[in-house]
Amino acid sequence: MMTGQKTELRPVSLGDYKRTYDWRNDEETARFEAGTGFFRLSNVPMEKIEADYEQSIIKLDKRETGEFSIYTLEEIPEHIGSVSYRELNMIARRCTVGIGVGHKEYWGKGYGTDAMKILIRFLFQTMNLERIQLDTWSGNTRAIRSYEKCGFEVEGRLRNHSYIDGKYYDTVVMGLLREEFQCE
Repeated sequence: MMTGQKTELRPVSLGDYKRTYDWRNDEETARFEAGTGFFRLSNVPMEKIEADYEQSIIKLDKRETGEFSIYTLEEIPEHIGSVSYRELNMIARRCTVGIGVGHKEYWGKGYGTDAMKILIRFLFQTMNLERIQLDTWSGNTRAIRSYEKCGFEVEGRLRNHSYIDGKYYDTVVMGLLREEFQCE
């Protein structure tokens, strides 16, 4: 387990994975987390989520991908989302990260930022990476602010790259180098 100021990252259990059923089937939550992938990641039956756990978590190749559950550091810890890395390239020492806070009660309160900082610290200090990147759609302004608080900088935009709710949005590409990350 890796701990921050508000959250703790834990291995993903089957119970955690099943909890995503409610989040994936909540239209607002799924839209922010999935962007243009909304149609693939929403309205997913529990049987599919259980089957995906075997492929996505149990058989995960940690040399390429890693996923953690986000828990609060409250007296009774609450599972509120997940954070992950993928596309790990140990030659170039880089990867892509992502986060989803599915529990709406914890949106906009710094929990996602704290969890992302824990993951960043792990990737830079433990895995010795040089660069971390991510992308999101331009309408996800809360996420962009959170990423900026972690030190990510906008490196580019793919114009009209995402189509969400009948409207085009840019895909915002952000990056963070090891030397730019401030450990807290």
